Amino acid sequence: MAATKNKPKLSPAARAAVIIVALGADEASNVYKFLREDEIEMLSLEVAKLSRLSQEDLQEIVDDFYGLCVTQKVISEGGIIYAKDVLEKAFGAEQAGDYIKRISSAMQTRPFDFIRKANYRNLMMMIQNETPQTIAFILSYAKADQASHIIAELPKETQLEVVRRIATLESVSPEIVQIVEQVMERKFSTIVSQDMAEIGGVNYVADIMNHTDRATEKHIFDELNKQDPELSENIRKLMFVFEDLVLLDDMSIQRLLREVDTQDLAVAIKGSNEEVKNILLSNMSSRARDNLITDIEYLRNVRMRDVEEAQQRIVGIVRALEESGEIIISRGEEDEIIA
Repeated sequence: MAATKNKPKLSPAARAAVIIVALGADEASNVYKFLREDEIEMLSLEVAKLSRLSQEDLQEIVDDFYGLCVTQKVISEGGIIYAKDVLEKAFGAEQAGDYIKRISSAMQTRPFDFIRKANYRNLMMMIQNETPQTIAFILSYAKADQASHIIAELPKETQLEVVRRIATLESVSPEIVQIVEQVMERKFSTIVSQDMAEIGGVNYVADIMNHTDRATEKHIFDELNKQDPELSENIRKLMFVFEDLVLLDDMSIQRLLREVDTQDLAVAIKGSNEEVKNILLSNMSSRARDNLITDIEYLRNVRMRDVEEAQQRIVGIVRALEESGEIIISRGEEDEIIA
């Protein structure tokens, strides 16, 4: 028994890693689907660090995990009193009490949970006109990164007062916490719903530009290049235009050509640069290429508007193929593609 007591106690993360190992690769991979990236990284690290466990230690951790799972299920379905009776019969009074205490603590909802899910800008809108005392009280329930962003944007004279009040906050009764939480949640709901995505921004502009006609797109970028070249470049990086066909690999070009109308292709190439023209023609069979070149040569007096519309239809096909996962568009060095 003495040896057992002297054994180093595994951390909760290490015990979770033991369960992952005990589940086996197939079942563990299914569990990973429900975890956040940081949780997967933490668990994987713990799995890698695990030293050899005795069968006795492994069985103890698995049994404990099973007991906690059963406890949560029984509490959820029948309540604490019912769970106490069932679990005492199954595990004994002491073990049942430990399970109930651990699960009840984990199942409790932390106050102001909606705040921790909020974008800090929306949170700032909600509290910016509150007193330093109220701001400090709310930020004490926020995540550290949210609080730091908000404090940085507060007026200088308010920053110190808010920090001081957070540091000296004393215990507040659950009733008061609940009242303040309800009031602030109602106020927050009038500003933005908890799961609302950020509005506007460069990503949104790029999406708009992806759906506008070529003439409007060209005009906006011509003007934007003069006024704000950096913004123009940032938007372009997030969208796909006809000239970006050169970013596609040969297989993607060939897949695209199967969907494009021949007449659209001829008109689009008529107004394209040589690089785009060459990559399209080089991915066609000799017969199809000769026919298309003939069609292009016979085109006379093509309006620029017709060229832009044809190119826009082809771009629309590219976007549809990308959305369906049939092709991949490489948008720079950060988009590394593994064949």
